[in-house]
Amino acid sequence: MALTPLTRVQQASVLALVEGRRLDVVPADLARAASFLRQAEERLDQLPRLTSVTVRYGIAYDACHDTGEALLAAYGFRTTNGPGQHEALGRYLRAILDKPPAERAAREFDRLRRARNQDRYEAKPVGAAATEKAEQVARTLFDAAVSRGVSAKAAELEGGDG
Repeated sequence: MALTPLTRVQQASVLALVEGRRLDVVPADLARAASFLRQAEERLDQLPRLTSVTVRYGIAYDACHDTGEALLAAYGFRTTNGPGQHEALGRYLRAILDKPPAERAAREFDRLRRARNQDRYEAKPVGAAATEKAEQVARTLFDAAVSRGVSAKAAELEGGDG
């Protein structure tokens, strides 16, 4: 897997997350990255089959999250344990996806997270427009990860099984 190297600005942004104890530095794990990207791809593939707006939203959000986890693993990071892991993932996405259209999708992830929390913890369901947006964001983030060199096939190429 030939990952696109992080720019100096991206590195500085990620380092700030590490220094702020939002991310931990870990060995890059391409098999883990591939596994998360495969999960994201499977979720995206299932979206057209689903009829429930709320369920589609949740699956789209999970695809975004899986893509973010793939990017973390590929570059050698993970969110720190404890509350705020999804927020930290959103900050990471904004740090490394800094060019359109992925930049916009990375910013949208935080809005998706807040809407998901309202649905899940406050019983404020999302609507059809929010679900459509979540699906677009999930596809854009997935495409951005692939364009940065994250591959769903990495585990197979390295002899792992995911």
